[in-house]
Amino acid sequence: MRRAAFKIALMGAASLTLAFSASQASAQVTAQDKDMLVASVAKGAPRMAQVAHQIWGYAEVGYQETKSSGLLQAELKKAGFTVEAGVAGMPTAFVASFKNGPGPVIAILAEFDALPGLAQAAVPEPSPIPGQIAGHACGHHLFGAASVSAAQSLAAWMKANNVGGEIRVFGTPAEEGGSGKVYMVRGGLFSDVDATLHWHPSDGNGAAQTVSLANISGKFRFVGASSHAAAAPARGRSALDGVEIMNVSINYMREHVPDGTRIHYVVTDGGAAPNVVPDKAEVYYYVRHADPQIVRDVFARMQKAAEGAAMATETQVSFEQTGGVYNMLVNDTLGRVMDQALREVGGPVWNAQETAFAESMRAHLPPGRSLASASEIRPYSVGGGGGGSTDVADVSWVTPTAGMGSATWVPGTSAHSWQAVAAGGMSIGHKGAEVAAKTLALAGARLLREPALIETAKAELLERRGADFTYTAMVGDRAPPLDYRKSPKGD
Repeated sequence: MRRAAFKIALMGAASLTLAFSASQASAQVTAQDKDMLVASVAKGAPRMAQVAHQIWGYAEVGYQETKSSGLLQAELKKAGFTVEAGVAGMPTAFVASFKNGPGPVIAILAEFDALPGLAQAAVPEPSPIPGQIAGHACGHHLFGAASVSAAQSLAAWMKANNVGGEIRVFGTPAEEGGSGKVYMVRGGLFSDVDATLHWHPSDGNGAAQTVSLANISGKFRFVGASSHAAAAPARGRSALDGVEIMNVSINYMREHVPDGTRIHYVVTDGGAAPNVVPDKAEVYYYVRHADPQIVRDVFARMQKAAEGAAMATETQVSFEQTGGVYNMLVNDTLGRVMDQALREVGGPVWNAQETAFAESMRAHLPPGRSLASASEIRPYSVGGGGGGSTDVADVSWVTPTAGMGSATWVPGTSAHSWQAVAAGGMSIGHKGAEVAAKTLALAGARLLREPALIETAKAELLERRGADFTYTAMVGDRAPPLDYRKSPKGD
């Protein structure tokens, strides 16, 4: 069945190619094309750095990225893109389009949400920013700015060279646990996209196509009865007891789940004072595995544990699913296009000031990674595991998708760390983002020039997922959780 679908999809390449002029269908990206695109990104790099740094300073968390999203939209409008904001029920989500006649639709993803609790100055030592509640510890400020830069350069190149097709930037909020792209996929916004490109900040440069983990996340809320903890404890029914018994149950359950399952939690509300029996408490859980069905099954068992904890403590429990994503479907065809583009661009080269910053940062990083690796390109591979989860994965099940990473952080830096925030707030981060923008631009240009590559990528997608696949979102039919980053206390 899958082989048949593969052959049919390959036959479809001819019909797509005939839709364009014969000269464009047979054209390839020339040295002149590459020079123009790279020069265009380089010329716009100072503005890209300004945009990234503004978003770094905004540090807006998921679904609250009003200023960050607005800034990226404004930059795209200035470049001639038409922008539709507030798509798929998310006020900060947008789709920006530049169309230059018939041709492939190439999507470029742009993220911009920060992580709570990681405010950090752009210095190579721990230095939280007073009064700031979040920080760009995953580099999404760079992600969004570089994706927009690549799209702007591609649009200018298409217009100057009469290249047909469409560049479509998807402004995707709340990647960090809010599953923003899922709602865009569920809403059909990728239904006519031919190929999707993305990138992510990293501590090195590479276009290896890795398999992310499927994920379900959500909040369990217990409700009991408050009472004076010393004078009338018998009247109380502790919601916090419900949370703690649930957590004990889950921790014992870890021994009896399929290998590769990852379970994480944090208590987001445990009461306000020790002498008051808490009548409300909340715990926030993630479950991950490479197989989406295993994630569903484990989470169903967790819900039973929550119900048992509520029974044991005579409390009530409710559950709100805040996120849910698939595992990544890798695409070797597009991956090789991305890898070639990255090798043509090369890694970032630091100046003396940036090298000194990195040297100072090494005292706060694990040993073993040389600073020179920040300018090297890692070997290409397909299918390795990255360990994390991303809503990009849902996109990869409905359109051929490929990504890359560039060295925006000092080698040895982990995502979701103050070290990532610090490097991302200065020129090391900006130079890595410029590498990404150039790579995306070259890869996008090649797909526009060689649409047969897109058909091969589509055939590969069908082969990997199966011809009978029907997309059903892991979040079900719930609306986007626009308040998932707001605490239960309202702050």
